[in-house]
Amino acid sequence: MEDLTLVILAAGMGSRFGGLKQIEPVGPNGEFIIDYSIYDAISAGFNKVVFLIKEENYDDFRETVGKRVEKHIDVSYAFQSNDKLPDGYKVPDREKPLGTAHAFYCMKDVVKDSFVMINADDFYGKDAFIKAAEFLKEDHSGETRQYGLIGYLVKNTITEYGAVKRGVCEVENDMLVSLIESNVERIDGKIVAKPLDGREQFDVDDNQTVSMNMLLFDTSIFEYIDNKFPLWLDKNKNNIDKAEYLIPDVLAQSIEEGYATAKVIRTTATWSGVTYREDLDNLKEFIKNLISQGEYKESLWEESLYEK
Repeated sequence: MEDLTLVILAAGMGSRFGGLKQIEPVGPNGEFIIDYSIYDAISAGFNKVVFLIKEENYDDFRETVGKRVEKHIDVSYAFQSNDKLPDGYKVPDREKPLGTAHAFYCMKDVVKDSFVMINADDFYGKDAFIKAAEFLKEDHSGETRQYGLIGYLVKNTITEYGAVKRGVCEVENDMLVSLIESNVERIDGKIVAKPLDGREQFDVDDNQTVSMNMLLFDTSIFEYIDNKFPLWLDKNKNNIDKAEYLIPDVLAQSIEEGYATAKVIRTTATWSGVTYREDLDNLKEFIKNLISQGEYKESLWEESLYEK
Protein backbone atom coordinates (compact mmCIF):
# COMPACT_ATOMS: atom_id res chain seq x y z
CA MET A 1 0.00 0.00 0.00
CA GLU A 2 1.22 3.47 -0.87
CA ASP A 3 1.91 5.57 2.20
CA LEU A 4 -0.22 8.69 2.52
CA THR A 5 0.58 11.26 5.17
CA LEU A 6 -1.69 13.73 6.92
CA VAL A 7 0.24 16.83 8.02
CA ILE A 8 -1.50 18.86 10.73
CA LEU A 9 -0.22 22.38 11.31
CA ALA A 10 -0.63 23.05 15.02
CA ALA A 11 2.31 25.28 15.98
CA GLY A 12 -0.09 28.14 16.74
CA MET A 13 -2.45 26.15 18.93
CA GLY A 14 -1.02 27.21 22.29
CA SER A 15 -1.37 30.92 21.58
CA ARG A 16 -4.82 30.69 19.97
CA PHE A 17 -6.40 28.55 22.66
CA GLY A 18 -4.56 29.93 25.68
CA GLY A 19 -2.64 26.72 26.35
CA LEU A 20 -3.24 23.23 25.01
CA LYS A 21 -4.99 21.98 28.13
CA GLN A 22 -7.68 24.60 27.58
CA ILE A 23 -8.65 23.30 24.13
CA GLU A 24 -12.42 23.05 24.12
CA PRO A 25 -13.82 19.59 23.33
CA VAL A 26 -16.42 19.58 20.56
CA GLY A 27 -17.46 15.91 20.63
CA PRO A 28 -19.59 14.14 23.25
CA ASN A 29 -16.60 12.24 24.70
CA GLY A 30 -14.06 15.04 24.79
CA GLU A 31 -13.03 14.84 21.12
CA PHE A 32 -11.34 17.84 19.52
CA ILE A 33 -11.75 18.94 15.90
CA ILE A 34 -8.36 17.37 15.24
CA ASP A 35 -9.71 13.92 16.25
CA TYR A 36 -12.39 14.06 13.58
CA SER A 37 -9.85 15.09 10.94
CA ILE A 38 -7.60 12.14 11.79
CA TYR A 39 -10.55 9.76 11.88
CA ASP A 40 -11.74 10.93 8.45
CA ALA A 41 -8.20 10.67 7.06
CA ILE A 42 -7.82 7.07 8.28
CA SER A 43 -11.20 6.22 6.74
CA ALA A 44 -9.96 7.66 3.42
CA GLY A 45 -6.74 5.59 3.44
CA PHE A 46 -4.13 7.80 5.12
CA ASN A 47 -1.78 5.76 7.29
CA LYS A 48 0.59 8.36 8.77
CA VAL A 49 0.09 11.64 10.61
CA VAL A 50 2.74 14.29 11.30
CA PHE A 51 1.94 16.94 13.89
CA LEU A 52 3.83 20.20 13.34
CA ILE A 53 3.94 21.85 16.78
CA LYS A 54 6.14 23.97 19.00
CA GLU A 55 8.63 21.76 20.85
CA GLU A 56 7.67 23.27 24.21
CA ASN A 57 4.09 22.03 23.62
CA TYR A 58 5.15 18.42 22.95
CA ASP A 59 4.27 16.92 26.35
CA ASP A 60 0.87 18.63 26.54
CA PHE A 61 0.09 17.85 22.92
CA ARG A 62 0.99 14.19 23.21
CA GLU A 63 -1.08 13.83 26.38
CA THR A 64 -4.17 15.59 24.99
CA VAL A 65 -4.09 14.49 21.34
CA GLY A 66 -1.20 12.20 20.38
CA LYS A 67 -1.73 9.34 22.81
CA ARG A 68 -5.33 8.66 21.86
CA VAL A 69 -4.55 8.33 18.14
CA GLU A 70 -1.19 6.49 18.37
CA LYS A 71 -2.83 3.05 18.32
CA HIS A 72 -4.87 3.95 15.22
CA ILE A 73 -2.26 5.55 12.94
CA ASP A 74 1.51 5.98 12.69
CA VAL A 75 2.36 9.25 14.50
CA SER A 76 5.39 11.53 14.10
CA TYR A 77 6.19 15.03 15.33
CA ALA A 78 8.04 17.94 13.76
CA PHE A 79 8.87 21.14 15.60
CA GLN A 80 8.57 24.67 14.27
CA SER A 81 11.12 27.03 15.70
CA ASN A 82 12.23 30.47 14.53
CA ASP A 83 15.80 29.24 15.07
CA LYS A 84 15.43 26.79 12.17
CA LEU A 85 16.70 28.88 9.28
CA PRO A 86 19.08 28.60 6.33
CA ASP A 87 22.78 28.98 7.20
CA GLY A 88 23.77 32.57 7.88
CA TYR A 89 20.27 33.80 8.77
CA LYS A 90 18.68 34.67 12.08
CA VAL A 91 15.56 36.51 13.13
CA PRO A 92 14.99 38.72 16.17
CA ASP A 93 12.89 37.45 19.05
CA ARG A 94 9.26 37.02 18.02
CA GLU A 95 6.75 34.71 19.61
CA LYS A 96 4.68 34.10 16.51
CA PRO A 97 5.95 31.39 14.12
CA LEU A 98 7.33 32.61 10.77
CA GLY A 99 4.43 31.16 8.81
CA THR A 100 3.16 27.98 7.18
CA ALA A 101 5.88 27.80 4.51
CA HIS A 102 8.46 28.00 7.30
CA ALA A 103 6.56 25.11 8.94
CA PHE A 104 7.28 23.09 5.79
CA TYR A 105 10.96 24.03 6.05
CA CYS A 106 10.94 22.68 9.62
CA MET A 107 9.30 19.34 8.74
CA LYS A 108 11.19 18.45 5.56
CA ASP A 109 13.22 15.74 7.31
CA VAL A 110 10.14 14.10 8.84
CA VAL A 111 7.66 13.95 5.92
CA LYS A 112 8.78 11.36 3.37
CA ASP A 113 5.61 10.69 1.35
CA SER A 114 2.91 12.50 -0.60
CA PHE A 115 0.78 14.40 1.87
CA VAL A 116 -2.23 16.56 2.56
CA MET A 117 -1.78 19.59 4.79
CA ILE A 118 -4.56 20.87 7.05
CA ASN A 119 -5.01 23.32 9.91
CA ALA A 120 -5.51 21.82 13.36
CA ASP A 121 -8.57 23.91 14.17
CA ASP A 122 -10.69 23.51 11.03
CA PHE A 123 -13.26 20.76 10.42
CA TYR A 124 -12.92 19.74 6.76
CA GLY A 125 -15.45 16.92 6.30
CA LYS A 126 -15.14 13.29 5.17
CA ASP A 127 -15.61 13.98 1.45
CA ALA A 128 -12.59 16.28 1.40
CA PHE A 129 -10.27 13.55 2.73
CA ILE A 130 -11.62 10.96 0.29
CA LYS A 131 -10.92 13.30 -2.63
CA ALA A 132 -7.48 14.16 -1.26
CA ALA A 133 -6.51 10.48 -1.05
CA GLU A 134 -7.78 9.81 -4.59
CA PHE A 135 -5.63 12.65 -5.97
CA LEU A 136 -2.49 11.61 -4.09
CA LYS A 137 -2.81 8.01 -5.33
CA GLU A 138 -2.82 9.15 -8.98
CA ASP A 139 0.34 9.05 -11.11
CA HIS A 140 1.81 12.57 -11.11
CA SER A 141 5.11 11.81 -12.80
CA GLY A 142 6.32 14.41 -15.27
CA GLU A 143 8.59 17.41 -15.52
CA THR A 144 6.10 19.83 -13.94
CA ARG A 145 5.15 18.97 -10.38
CA GLN A 146 1.44 18.41 -9.89
CA TYR A 147 0.00 19.65 -6.61
CA GLY A 148 -3.62 19.91 -5.52
CA LEU A 149 -6.03 22.07 -3.57
CA ILE A 150 -9.35 21.05 -2.07
CA GLY A 151 -11.79 23.76 -3.10
CA TYR A 152 -14.86 24.66 -1.04
CA LEU A 153 -17.92 26.69 -1.95
CA VAL A 154 -17.45 29.94 -0.06
CA LYS A 155 -21.05 29.79 1.25
CA ASN A 156 -20.09 26.55 3.07
CA THR A 157 -17.15 28.16 4.87
CA ILE A 158 -18.35 31.35 6.53
CA THR A 159 -19.60 32.17 10.00
CA GLU A 160 -22.36 34.55 11.02
CA TYR A 161 -20.10 36.10 13.67
CA GLY A 162 -17.55 37.96 11.53
CA ALA A 163 -14.84 37.71 8.90
CA VAL A 164 -12.86 34.53 8.21
CA LYS A 165 -9.60 34.13 6.32
CA ARG A 166 -10.02 32.32 2.99
CA GLY A 167 -8.04 32.00 -0.23
CA VAL A 168 -10.30 33.18 -3.08
CA CYS A 169 -9.42 31.05 -6.10
CA GLU A 170 -9.41 31.84 -9.81
CA VAL A 171 -9.86 28.51 -11.58
CA GLU A 172 -9.67 27.54 -15.27
CA ASN A 173 -10.33 23.98 -16.45
CA ASP A 174 -10.02 22.74 -12.85
CA MET A 175 -6.54 24.27 -12.51
CA LEU A 176 -5.61 27.03 -10.08
CA VAL A 177 -4.69 30.28 -11.84
CA SER A 178 -4.43 32.59 -8.82
CA LEU A 179 -5.29 32.72 -5.16
CA ILE A 180 -6.02 35.89 -3.17
CA GLU A 181 -5.76 35.51 0.60
CA SER A 182 -8.66 37.54 1.96
CA ASN A 183 -10.89 38.25 4.92
CA VAL A 184 -14.32 37.05 3.80
CA GLU A 185 -17.62 38.05 5.38
CA ARG A 186 -21.32 38.23 4.51
CA ILE A 187 -22.38 41.88 4.68
CA ASP A 188 -25.94 43.02 3.85
CA GLY A 189 -26.66 39.73 2.10
CA LYS A 190 -23.51 39.79 -0.08
CA ILE A 191 -20.25 37.94 0.49
CA VAL A 192 -17.38 40.44 0.47
CA ALA A 193 -13.67 39.58 0.17
CA LYS A 194 -11.08 42.03 1.53
CA PRO A 195 -7.61 41.01 0.26
CA LEU A 196 -4.94 40.83 2.95
CA ASP A 197 -2.40 42.51 0.65
CA GLY A 198 -4.39 45.76 0.66
CA ARG A 199 -6.02 45.44 -2.74
CA GLU A 200 -9.56 46.74 -3.12
CA GLN A 201 -12.37 44.61 -1.70
CA PHE A 202 -14.66 42.74 -4.08
CA ASP A 203 -17.91 40.76 -3.98
CA VAL A 204 -17.88 37.01 -4.49
CA ASP A 205 -20.69 34.69 -5.54
CA ASP A 206 -22.00 32.17 -2.98
CA ASN A 207 -20.58 29.37 -5.15
CA GLN A 208 -17.11 30.93 -5.54
CA THR A 209 -14.32 28.41 -4.91
CA VAL A 210 -12.13 29.14 -1.90
CA SER A 211 -9.18 27.43 -0.27
CA MET A 212 -9.32 26.32 3.35
CA ASN A 213 -5.59 25.51 3.46
CA MET A 214 -6.21 21.86 2.59
CA LEU A 215 -3.35 21.46 0.13
CA LEU A 216 -1.83 18.39 -1.53
CA PHE A 217 1.87 17.98 -2.23
CA ASP A 218 4.66 15.56 -2.91
CA THR A 219 8.08 16.05 -1.34
CA SER A 220 9.33 18.24 -4.22
CA ILE A 221 7.74 21.20 -2.41
CA PHE A 222 10.52 21.01 0.17
CA GLU A 223 13.23 21.51 -2.46
CA TYR A 224 11.34 24.51 -3.83
CA ILE A 225 11.09 26.10 -0.38
CA ASP A 226 14.78 25.38 0.30
CA ASN A 227 15.63 27.44 -2.78
CA LYS A 228 13.16 30.29 -2.17
CA PHE A 229 13.32 30.76 1.59
CA PRO A 230 16.64 32.72 1.64
CA LEU A 231 15.23 35.08 -1.02
CA TRP A 232 12.13 35.66 1.10
CA LEU A 233 14.24 36.34 4.19
CA ASP A 234 16.34 38.88 2.26
CA LYS A 235 13.24 40.59 0.88
CA ASN A 236 11.57 40.83 4.30
CA LYS A 237 14.61 41.61 6.48
CA ASN A 238 13.24 45.05 7.42
CA ASN A 239 9.85 43.60 8.37
CA ILE A 240 10.94 40.26 9.81
CA ASP A 241 9.26 40.84 13.17
CA LYS A 242 5.84 40.75 11.45
CA ALA A 243 6.26 39.09 8.04
CA GLU A 244 4.88 35.58 7.44
CA TYR A 245 6.13 33.09 4.86
CA LEU A 246 2.90 31.41 3.77
CA ILE A 247 2.25 28.23 1.81
CA PRO A 248 -0.55 29.71 -0.36
CA ASP A 249 1.93 32.37 -1.52
CA VAL A 250 4.56 29.71 -2.22
CA LEU A 251 2.03 27.64 -4.17
CA ALA A 252 1.03 30.67 -6.25
CA GLN A 253 4.70 31.49 -6.93
CA SER A 254 5.49 27.92 -7.97
CA ILE A 255 2.61 28.08 -10.50
CA GLU A 256 3.68 31.49 -11.84
CA GLU A 257 7.22 30.23 -12.37
CA GLY A 258 6.08 27.04 -14.11
CA TYR A 259 7.58 24.82 -11.40
CA ALA A 260 4.20 23.27 -10.58
CA THR A 261 0.52 23.14 -11.40
CA ALA A 262 -2.30 22.85 -8.86
CA LYS A 263 -5.49 20.98 -9.59
CA VAL A 264 -8.56 22.32 -7.80
CA ILE A 265 -10.56 19.39 -6.47
CA ARG A 266 -13.98 20.60 -5.42
CA THR A 267 -15.76 19.23 -2.39
CA THR A 268 -19.36 19.63 -1.29
CA ALA A 269 -18.26 19.27 2.35
CA THR A 270 -19.23 22.00 4.79
CA TRP A 271 -16.49 23.62 6.84
CA SER A 272 -16.96 24.17 10.52
CA GLY A 273 -14.62 25.61 13.09
CA VAL A 274 -14.17 28.03 15.95
CA THR A 275 -12.98 31.30 14.49
CA TYR A 276 -15.02 33.11 17.12
CA ARG A 277 -16.02 32.01 20.59
CA GLU A 278 -19.66 32.19 19.52
CA ASP A 279 -19.00 29.50 16.87
CA LEU A 280 -18.46 26.85 19.52
CA ASP A 281 -22.10 25.95 20.22
CA ASN A 282 -22.83 25.76 16.47
CA LEU A 283 -19.87 23.42 15.96
CA LYS A 284 -20.97 21.13 18.80
CA GLU A 285 -24.47 20.98 17.31
CA PHE A 286 -22.98 20.30 13.85
CA ILE A 287 -21.00 17.32 15.23
CA LYS A 288 -24.03 16.08 17.16
CA ASN A 289 -26.08 16.05 13.96
CA LEU A 290 -23.38 14.12 12.09
CA ILE A 291 -23.37 11.52 14.88
CA SER A 292 -27.17 11.20 14.72
CA GLN A 293 -26.88 10.69 10.93
CA GLY A 294 -24.43 7.82 11.48
CA GLU A 295 -21.39 9.69 10.14
CA TYR A 296 -19.47 9.17 13.40
CA LYS A 297 -19.75 6.96 16.47
CA GLU A 298 -20.63 8.75 19.68
CA SER A 299 -17.31 7.63 21.16
CA LEU A 300 -15.04 8.24 18.19
CA TRP A 301 -12.04 6.03 18.95
CA GLU A 302 -13.83 2.95 20.29
CA GLU A 303 -14.14 1.27 16.90
CA SER A 304 -11.71 -1.64 16.56
CA LEU A 305 -11.83 -1.09 12.76
CA TYR A 306 -9.33 1.73 13.21
CA GLU A 307 -6.81 -0.16 15.31
CA LYS A 308 -3.44 -0.22 13.55
